[in-house]
Amino acid sequence: MDDCIFCKIARGEIPCKKVYEDDDLIAFHDIHPISKVHILLVPKLHIESLFECTSQYQELLGRLLLMAPRLALEQGLTKGFRTMINTGKGGGQEVFHLHVHVFGGAAILEKT
Repeated sequence: MDDCIFCKIARGEIPCKKVYEDDDLIAFHDIHPISKVHILLVPKLHIESLFECTSQYQELLGRLLLMAPRLALEQGLTKGFRTMINTGKGGGQEVFHLHVHVFGGAAILEKT
């Protein structure tokens, strides 16, 4: 998608504070963090939301979820972290490109 901000980040057209990248995924710090550590894990393939995922995306979804703990540990979240996938406008999704929030390391986790 030409106008998708996450597609532009994945293509290198918009700078980000990158923490990981391979052929299929990119991860970077959220520009509006809700915790000490807050990264976004994004597939480079434009998929609007989890609603659009079918079995053809099973491997990609697995890679997303398996990458989350690795990145959390690399960011120092050794005691735990949260993941969140907002799906659709009613689910709080603001950028309509599938992404996983990985966050923790501050009071947000201590309140639960």
